[in-house]
Parts: sequence; C-alpha cells; structure tokens
Amino acid sequence: MTNQAVLPSKNHYKILDGLRGVAALVVVLFHSFEMYAGDDPYKFVIGHGYLAVDFFFLLSGFVVAYAYDDRWGRMTQWDFYKRRLVRLQPMVILGNIIGAVLFYLQAGAAFPVIATTPAWKMLLVMFVGFTVIPILPSMDIRGWQEMHPLDGPEWTLFFEYIANILYALVLRKLPNKIMGILVALAAIFLIHLTVMGPRGDVIGGWSVTPEQLHIGFARLLFPFLAGILLMRLHKRIHVPGAFAWCSLILVVFLAIPRVGPPQHTWMNGLYESFCIIVVFPIILLMGAGSDISGKMERVCKFAGDLSYPLYISHYPLNYTYTVWVNRHHVPLSQGAPISLLVVCVNVAVGYACLKLYDEPVRAWLTRRFLPKKAA
Repeated sequence: MTNQAVLPSKNHYKILDGLRGVAALVVVLFHSFEMYAGDDPYKFVIGHGYLAVDFFFLLSGFVVAYAYDDRWGRMTQWDFYKRRLVRLQPMVILGNIIGAVLFYLQAGAAFPVIATTPAWKMLLVMFVGFTVIPILPSMDIRGWQEMHPLDGPEWTLFFEYIANILYALVLRKLPNKIMGILVALAAIFLIHLTVMGPRGDVIGGWSVTPEQLHIGFARLLFPFLAGILLMRLHKRIHVPGAFAWCSLILVVFLAIPRVGPPQHTWMNGLYESFCIIVVFPIILLMGAGSDISGKMERVCKFAGDLSYPLYISHYPLNYTYTVWVNRHHVPLSQGAPISLLVVCVNVAVGYACLKLYDEPVRAWLTRRFLPKKAA
C-alpha cells in the first residue's frame, strides 16, 4: 500500500497527439536534408522545419496543464517529477546509447574532433547525457559545441525539464491574469530575438553559451506559457476535418522558405514570430476543440505514440549521413532519394524503439514507481 493518491488517467486530445507526430516527421525530414544547405538558411529544403520544436513546446504546456492542473493536492511535486521522468527519461538514455554506438563511424572532415576523442571521454559524455545535464563547450567531442553531442535534439529535453520544474514550483499556482502578463512578456522576449536579433530567426538553443541560452529560453517561454494559458481558457469549438486541416496548415507554414532578403532579416523574424504567436496557437485550439474517430483516430494514436521515440532517436543516423554527404560531396539532386531513405530508416528505428524498449520500460517503471492504489 502507498500514501500516493489515486490519479485516474485522462482522455487524450487525440488530434493533438496526431499533430505531434506530424511535427516530429517534419523535423526528421528537415534534418535529413539540412546538410545540403550548409549554414545557409535560404537553402533549407523545408524552410522553417525547425519551428516544429516551438510547436512541441506549445503542445507540452497545454498537455502538462491539462494532465496535472487539477491533481495538485492528490499529488506531490515528487509524484509529478516521477511521472515526467518515467515518460521522458527512458528514450533519453537509449538516444545517447545509439549516439555512442555510431559515434566513431562519424569521424571525418564534418566532425574533426571525433578522431581525437578517447573512448573514456565519449563514455563520460554519454553517461552525463543520460541525466540531461548539459555539457560545456570545453567538453565538446564533436565540434558543434552541442550540450548533448551524442544526441543533438536532447537539448529540447533540457529546456522541457526546466519548464516542468517551473510549472511544478510556480506556474501551476498563478492565476490566469498573471499568466497572461507572463505570456505577453514572453512574446515580447521572442519578438525581440527574432525581429531585433542579428539572424532574424530562432535557430539555436543547443549550446551552453550566453547567446544560445538566450535563444533557447526565448523559444521555450512563450510557447510553454501560452500552452498552459490556452488550456485554462479555451472553449471547445468543433472544426470538421480538424486533423487534416491542422496538419495541412502546420506543414505549409513549416515548409515556407526563408522570408525576405539577407539585408532585411527582420522580415523573416516577423514571419517566425507570427507562426509561433498566432498560427501555432490557432492550430492547437482547432485540434483541441475537435473530435476524431475511426481510422483517423488510429492514425493519430500511432503518430502520437511514435513521435517522441522518433524525435529523440533519429539524429545519430543523421550525423552519420552528414559525414557521407560531406566526404563524397554529394549534391542535393543525387542525395535526395538517400535522404528519403534515411527518413524511412529513422521511422523504422523509432517504431522499434517504441515497441521493443520505450513502452515495455515505461510500463515496468510505472508498475515499480507509480503504484495505482491508495492507502
């Protein structure tokens, strides 16, 4: 017996699950073609695919508030942290292991530091990666100064955990008026970065430097805070065919090429601010206010279940693919079919991770650490 109160499961927002899967697939597609652009965002095949991360943060704020806002009193902070760790941490560990297995296959001109990295240092970085604690640039083992160089996308989990801690400590207690003020301030913070910043975009957040941390927190705060507030205030408005419409709108806005010429970066910054502050919340509200059933419900469940394992496991293969493209000077016209093959392999690996590891491990951890019965 335990003194933990019973916390009955809640229904999922099924369309939001599906949209999370769509966004994850866009990220994987974006990363599979990203190496052909070099450092030129005007050459991205999926021009704003990286904004899917900001959509993830919005969904996260909404879902966390929906799942836990009314459970405090029956649930302690430690209960909340355990639930989030059980949900997220198993794939963090596996993502780092996959990155470690493929690490030395990625040595080459694209990642020159790998060839001089001793195995003990790589293993140390792997074990630190298990904790989501970021490494400093001085411990870099790849050359990109990533806070998680074995599994690059883990940087979003670092900020996700910060957001969850803020929610448990402070945000859950705040009235909606205060939340509204914070959302407005976060929007100003985001616009300042995108419109007034030197790059005119939100690309970044994955390194422990003042500039990158600035970008990371700007990307996190508005979407996560807005997601919480939207959950508390939204009214259900049914939109026929909502999943299809939401998916189409999301993909279109993510696929649009970079806006404006290089000498006017503010134009692209304005576009990205509009996407994050206006378009993404509208998509969320359309999805949250609508129902789905039958075959499309199963599609949404599959996409939602796959989204996180796919997202957190796909990048080690992309590192390896980047080395191959760089070594053989492969042009986009020749490499595009290989990029699509890489996407398919990543989807297969993500599904295998889900079924063979993530679901069984989370089920065991739930039985072990999240007992259902109350005293």
